[in-house]
Amino acid sequence: MTHENPSRPLVGEDPSMKRVLRIVDKVAPTDSSCLILGESGTGKELVARAIHERGNRRERPLVPINCGAIPENLLESELFGHVKGAFTGASASRQGRFELAEGGTIFLDEIGEMSPTLQVKLLRVLQERCFEPVGGTRTVHVDVRVVAATNRDLEAEVSEGRFREDLYYRLNVVEIQLPPLRARRSDIPRLIEFFNERLARTRRRSVAGFTDDAMTCLAAYPWPGNVRELENIVERLSVFCCDEVVDAEDLPPKILKRGGGNDEVPVDLPEEGLDLRQLLSTLEEKLIRQALERTNWNKNQAAALLQMNRTTLVEKLKKRGMLNPDE
Repeated sequence: MTHENPSRPLVGEDPSMKRVLRIVDKVAPTDSSCLILGESGTGKELVARAIHERGNRRERPLVPINCGAIPENLLESELFGHVKGAFTGASASRQGRFELAEGGTIFLDEIGEMSPTLQVKLLRVLQERCFEPVGGTRTVHVDVRVVAATNRDLEAEVSEGRFREDLYYRLNVVEIQLPPLRARRSDIPRLIEFFNERLARTRRRSVAGFTDDAMTCLAAYPWPGNVRELENIVERLSVFCCDEVVDAEDLPPKILKRGGGNDEVPVDLPEEGLDLRQLLSTLEEKLIRQALERTNWNKNQAAALLQMNRTTLVEKLKKRGMLNPDE
C-alpha cells in the first residue's frame, strides 16, 4: 500500500502501517486537527503531507515550521508575523506562517518544544482563529487546518506540567501513532527497493540487489534512526556498491555488530550511558508482541501472561498503533 507524493511516498504493507494509512484516509477530507506521534525519522512530515494532499485544502499551501529549530524569541514572529519596528532588526512588516497558510494547512513539527508562553498564544489561535502580529494591534483572522507532530510523550509532558492540557486536547482531535521501523520489519525490503529505484531514477546510481545474508542483517538491525536512517544506508550503498550485489560484508559495521540481537537487555550500564526510557519501551514492546503471538493475539490471554489488566494492554497497543482503528 502506497500513498504517493511523486517523490516522497508513504510505503507500507505491515499491519501497523496499514492502520496509519486507513486513519489518514478517514481524517484527510475533514478539517479536524491532527497530532502525529512517533520517533524521529518515522515519517511524521510525510503523514502530514499525505493528510493535506488528500484533503479539501490541497489546492492551498501546506506550510511547515519546526518549532524546535527556531529560538523562542523568533518563533512567535515566524508563526504570527511582525510589524515594522516591532523589535531590533524588524525593518519591514512580515507575514507569519499562519497567514501564509491561509486556506491551507500549517504543520507544527516538534510541537513539544514550544514554550509555555507560545502555547497560550497558539491555543487562542485554535480557539478563536485569530491573532495579532508581534508589535501590532490589528487582529488577523485565519482559516487554517492545524497538523502537529512530536517525538515526545505529550501525555507525560502534560502530567509534569510542561505542556498545557487544554492545548493538548485541542491538537489531539485525531491522534496518529507512527510505528518505529523495528516494529514494522516486514516493510524493510520494500522500503529498500523503493529507495534503490528512486536513486536509479534521480542519480543513476543503484545497487543490483542484496544477498540473503545482507537482507537478514538489515532486517535484524534495530534502526534507531528509523526510515530516515534506512534511506541514508541505501544511498551509501549506492555509492560504494553501484551496480553490484550487496553482501553482508558490504554493510556498515554497526549493522553487522548489532544486527543479530540488539533487542537483548544489557546486563551492565555502558560507559557512554544509554537511553533508559527507549530501552524499557523496546523491551516492553518485544514482550507484548511475544505474548500476543503466543496466544494468537487473544488479548485476554496475553494480558494474563503479562500479569496486567486487559484494559492496560489495550491502551499500550493503542499507543503503539497496534490496534485497528475500530477496536
